[in-house]
Amino acid sequence: MKVKKILLKKAINFNPKESLIKGDLHKKIPMGNLKEFQKKINGFEIEEFKAGPKFRNEDVLVAKITPCLENGKTAYVDILNEGEVAFGSSEFIVLRSTKLTDPHYVYYLSISPTFRKRAISCMEGTSGRQRVNENTLKNFELPFPDVNYQKQIAKVLSDLDAKIEVNNQINAKLEAMAKSLYEYWFVQFDFPSPPTPEGGAIQGKPYKSSGGKMVYNDELKREIPEGWEVKSLGDVLDFQRGISYRSSEIKDKEGVPLINLNSFNLDGRYKNKGLKKYSGKYNKSKIVKANDLIIAITDVTRNADIIGKSFFVPEIFDDRDLLISCDTAKVEVNNQDLLYFLNFFFNSKPYHEYIKHFASGTLVLHLNLKGVEWCKIALPDDKLLFQFTNKIKPILKRIDNTILENQKLADLRDWLLPMLMNGQVSVGDAMEYQSSGDSELGVVAED
Repeated sequence: MKVKKILLKKAINFNPKESLIKGDLHKKIPMGNLKEFQKKINGFEIEEFKAGPKFRNEDVLVAKITPCLENGKTAYVDILNEGEVAFGSSEFIVLRSTKLTDPHYVYYLSISPTFRKRAISCMEGTSGRQRVNENTLKNFELPFPDVNYQKQIAKVLSDLDAKIEVNNQINAKLEAMAKSLYEYWFVQFDFPSPPTPEGGAIQGKPYKSSGGKMVYNDELKREIPEGWEVKSLGDVLDFQRGISYRSSEIKDKEGVPLINLNSFNLDGRYKNKGLKKYSGKYNKSKIVKANDLIIAITDVTRNADIIGKSFFVPEIFDDRDLLISCDTAKVEVNNQDLLYFLNFFFNSKPYHEYIKHFASGTLVLHLNLKGVEWCKIALPDDKLLFQFTNKIKPILKRIDNTILENQKLADLRDWLLPMLMNGQVSVGDAMEYQSSGDSELGVVAED
């Protein structure tokens, strides 16, 4: 593969000029619609245009502010109509291909270690509010193959991303199914009715809809099913905080896997890309395992999107030790079935609106766990919790399997990306790796 070193500003058009009329309604892509290391953009909003970078399909959006850049918020625009111009967050850099570059290749270049290190090295400003100096970034020189070979490289990587996206869609459906079951049983109170005295709900039928008795609770100021108890969460759970660490104890490859704040997606789901590797000392009592429930007790998002949310440690780790950072805590209960109920409760909108009031701080929010402990909640009996767990666990197991498949696909993509770009692996070799990877992984998308 022949390559030629070219200044970025010649190979890529930074923040291309486009026109939108102020005051007109247009599609807007805010920072929150970009997922970490996900090529696809999660929808758009319609807003009045006032200011902001403008772009078209085939442009690439790169976050230029900390920590969004470090976290990998970069996306390829393909959700607009033909010829349509949209705008986005003022914290985006827009990259557009030129005659020297392929649009998809520009995206993969922008998530490559080489480009990201250059961009991060160009950041300026006070801690917590740093931004990329675009003029400095433009003047870096990088090697580029010819456009036809760029297209071949991008095709290999795009095929892997397409498989990951299909799996993401499968998981989204599974997660929606699990959430709907929780809401049907514990928000609408249409869980399967237990045997009741004559005149009550019919056994096995939806409880409330079929006439199950509801009683008014003074503490919650609403009706709940007869027989349910109202308790403070502090009466049924405890917390084990994660470990503190120094930056020197975090390594790129070797070390104990460390779940941390960056392991949380904004919706509370687990994000494997955020995992760190810890090389320091730790007490064995701090080890966590698959299916432990972890909550976020700090937050650096502007709207406290993550604070108080939870996820189960997925079954994707081997038998090695696994730790959590001091930004998180493990939820401990006597009845393990209660954890499955609590996970959905912690990620519910009403609870999140409540718990945000117990978070304080300027650049970093810290959660007062007393807010969790004081929260009043209506709890079903152990039998119903057991039924719910048996319904939910198989769904979560399928989600974990898909996460594991995506992790392997992403690892293959991330390994191939720099190897293809620097010529250490040919496109032909990469396609063989991909084919052998499919055989080893199985095709989750066909389930």
